[in-house]
Amino acid sequence: MKAVLFEQFGQPPRVQNVADPTPSPTGVVIKVEATGLCRSDWHGWMGHDVDIVLPHVPGHELAGTIAALGKLVTKWRIGDRVTVPFVGGCGHCFECSSGNHQVCEHQFQPGFTAWGSFAEHVAVDFADTNLGRLPDSMDFVTAAGLGCRFVTSFRAVLDQGRVKPGEWVAVHGCGGVGLSAIMIASAAGANVIAIDLADDKLEFARQIGAVATINASGTSDVVGAVGEITKGGAHLSIDALGHPTTCFNSIANLRRRGRHVQVGLMVGDHHHPRIPMDKVIAHELEILGSHGMQAFRYQAMMEMIEAGKLRPQMLVGKHLSLEEAPEALMSMDRFDGLGISVVTRF
Repeated sequence: MKAVLFEQFGQPPRVQNVADPTPSPTGVVIKVEATGLCRSDWHGWMGHDVDIVLPHVPGHELAGTIAALGKLVTKWRIGDRVTVPFVGGCGHCFECSSGNHQVCEHQFQPGFTAWGSFAEHVAVDFADTNLGRLPDSMDFVTAAGLGCRFVTSFRAVLDQGRVKPGEWVAVHGCGGVGLSAIMIASAAGANVIAIDLADDKLEFARQIGAVATINASGTSDVVGAVGEITKGGAHLSIDALGHPTTCFNSIANLRRRGRHVQVGLMVGDHHHPRIPMDKVIAHELEILGSHGMQAFRYQAMMEMIEAGKLRPQMLVGKHLSLEEAPEALMSMDRFDGLGISVVTRF
């Protein structure tokens, strides 16, 4: 099969012919119909993820059809249309038994701990635990666009953030994660403030539900601006970028007993950012992480999509070929363009 492969971190990947995958006894092989490009893939290519073993095929936002089954798989059939969480659970550890597959003690991640979906086929283990069925009405491009960004935002806003109608929600960063969070929080009845450095992204944020925007490049005090708009601070704030500045601002712009959810990855020198701990203590703030979403929670999200409450298809940007994926992957750190780029031609 054809796949995007890199043999050294930070060196240009190339489309190459590699061996077709085979399913483990509990796994499946999926024929990839579409796969999204995510900044997490860029982090992996740069060597920021210690679990990657070279040579490597990246890609973790995928949708397709089951092409081969392991002998122990019971819930799926060849030809089923599926998608996959970017964090897979073993199904047997304490966390999986309690329904928290997204923090499985033995988790695996296609495109990180194993070869991923920038390929014609990808193998996924523990299929009975980790696959999500696609509605017949959903096309593969939209399903791949759900990827890690939309589903992570879904959990961050609704499960971790516990958003309520009428609350103020500040979203720091309007990339794929941030735009997804804006759409989801707005659909839940919240008043969303979008914060970014680019006017085109802020304008698009308004189109998908934001009631106010702040261009941080022209605002010396983002925290003060949020406080002025909300008359006291956000009830829920999300760092969708993963930077010391956005992390600090997201916590500092909360009202008393507010909730901060960290979604953007903090890597390299940013692993341990400065936070306003005095305010965390005095105002009883909550600081929460959000790391993917369990496969069984996909049904609730799919129902909202089918009902028209969520429109993730609006977040899909460029359609790419597999041959265009290496260049697009290497440029992910530039934050160019709107929406989510998806490989649709293999």
